[in-house]
Amino acid sequence: MRRTALLAAAAALVAGVLAGPADAAPGSFVHPGVTVSKGQLDFTRSKVNSGAQPWKGAFDRMMASKYADLNRTPEPRAVVECGSYSNPDHGCTDEREDAIAAYTQALAWYVTRDERHARKAIELMDAWSAVIRDHTNSNAPLQTGWAGSSWPKAAEIIKYTYTGTWANSGRFATMLRDVYLPEVINGSHSNGNWELSMMEAAVGISVLLEDKASYDKAMATFRTRTAAYVYLASDGELPKTVPSQNLNTREKIVRYWQGQSTFVDGLSQETCRDFTHTGYGLSAISHIAETSRIQGQDLYGTDVGARLRHGLGFHAKYQLGAAAPGWLCGGSLKLGLGPVPEVGHNALANRLGHAMTNTETLTMRGRPAGTNNLFVAWETLSHGDNPA
Repeated sequence: MRRTALLAAAAALVAGVLAGPADAAPGSFVHPGVTVSKGQLDFTRSKVNSGAQPWKGAFDRMMASKYADLNRTPEPRAVVECGSYSNPDHGCTDEREDAIAAYTQALAWYVTRDERHARKAIELMDAWSAVIRDHTNSNAPLQTGWAGSSWPKAAEIIKYTYTGTWANSGRFATMLRDVYLPEVINGSHSNGNWELSMMEAAVGISVLLEDKASYDKAMATFRTRTAAYVYLASDGELPKTVPSQNLNTREKIVRYWQGQSTFVDGLSQETCRDFTHTGYGLSAISHIAETSRIQGQDLYGTDVGARLRHGLGFHAKYQLGAAAPGWLCGGSLKLGLGPVPEVGHNALANRLGHAMTNTETLTMRGRPAGTNNLFVAWETLSHGDNPA
């Protein structure tokens, strides 16, 4: 009897080790699997081709954008130099927008099956993989995170759905491995949106490269940063922190939270800075959670989902026009959340059934969502009311 119990315990231990933690890399990666899955793409395609709304309107908006232009000429550089707020801008805008264009063209290929779009996506990816060597200046980590979030989304669709040839796909993978991943994988101690965008890039690149070690490292950093970016009452009197930042007093934490000293569910570390940067952080959280779900580990049922749900709802309320109380950022808010709620709303309200009245109102008001020209693009098309 005792031997049977020991064997059962050993088997359970081995199973636990094999399964790994809830946010570990999958045994085998799912492709396409960065933010958008094949099932989601198939749903989108069927809705657009049947003329159903809001997907047809979202597709038309995408196709009318500069990113869907088949005459687009890529503007690659060997060294992209980005200072604070992209000043100087030596290739920063070109790189981000070429990456968004590659993703846009990949989506257009999938919906239309017009091979010209697949070839344009490949042309854009090939142009950059042929020349880029480095990102420099103060915004290099964030710039790499933004562009590095769009590139793997494009590559996943082309590599795993396009039936033509992509001769330089290996060179593109090498670019992501050697130029992008080292710049983002170790994270950042700047405002939280930096590290969240950097981890979005790291997770997406890891999926494309099937790099389990980098995936695990990026996901662990993501979990710690998400907990330190959006407050929940269950955190206690003060927000959680990233241990290596040494925010070990109330005074330091309040200063890092832009002077905000009252903490409520959904408040972000950057709420009192402005809603635009907060939107970057919330968007990256939703993208990583969506990628993780596609890869078989659903984080929406964990604190990640709770933080995203409360974060979206809290900011949607004020974005919709509610007056800021005096305790919140001194009663003055800088709005501009951006086209960011579709992915989180679809996952949390539609799939999981959470009541998200303010987020839903804001999501519907923003449809069809466009792009922020940084790393968010066409999410009504890809994720709006998408059950897959």
